[in-house]
Amino acid sequence: MKFEVKKIKKLTKLKWIILFICIVGFLEISLGVFSNELMKRDIIGYEIVNKYLISDFVTPIVKIITQFGGLIVIFILATISTILIKNKRIGISIYLNLFIIGSLNQILKYIVQRPRPIGFRLIDESGYSFPSGHSMASAAFYGFYIYLVYKNVKSKKKKIIIITLLGLLILLVGISRIYLGVHYTTDVIAGFLVSISYLTIYTSLINDFIEDKRETLNKKNN
Repeated sequence: MKFEVKKIKKLTKLKWIILFICIVGFLEISLGVFSNELMKRDIIGYEIVNKYLISDFVTPIVKIITQFGGLIVIFILATISTILIKNKRIGISIYLNLFIIGSLNQILKYIVQRPRPIGFRLIDESGYSFPSGHSMASAAFYGFYIYLVYKNVKSKKKKIIIITLLGLLILLVGISRIYLGVHYTTDVIAGFLVSISYLTIYTSLINDFIEDKRETLNKKNN
C-alpha cells in the first residue's frame, strides 16, 4: 500500500478549510497548556457538567459510555467489523487508523506532559492528560466509520441516522471524560481537533486503497 504525499493535493477546498481551522485551534489550546494555564474553557466546561449533569443516576451510565472510547471496546468493534465487512482492505484501514491515532496520542502526551486534573475524580486514570486519548480514539475510530457510511450506504435516511448516532457517541465520550474528572475540557476539545485534522488527511490517502479493491471485485463479478 502506497501513501503518496501527492494525494494530499486531492483535498477539496472545504477539507483544507477544516484542516486549517482544526490545526489553528489545537495550536492555540496547546500554547495555553504549555503556559500552565487553567483556561476559562476548562472552568466553564467543568461548571456546566457539575451543575447540570452530575447525579447518582447518570454516573453509572457515563461510566459505560466512556468505555466506547477505550482500547478494549474499540478493538472488539474493529475486529467484529473486519469479520463482517467483505472488503478486507476496509478492515486493514480500520486497524491502521487505530494504530496511527494511538501512536499520535502517545507522542503528543509525551511532548506536552500535562498532569491530569487534581481533586474530584470518579475513576482512576494514569498517564498524562493532554490531549484526551478517549476523545482522540473515539473521534478517529467512529469518525472513520462516519466516512465509510457516507461513502457506502445508499439510503439517505439510514445514512443520516447512523452518522447522527455515531457523531453523538463521539460527543458523549468526550463529555464523559470531563464528567469523570480525568480530563480538562481543553483536553477533550484538543483531542477532537487532532482527530478531525488527521482524518481529513487519512481518508483522502486511504480512499484509493479502498476503491481499488472495490473496482477489482466489480471487474471479477462482471
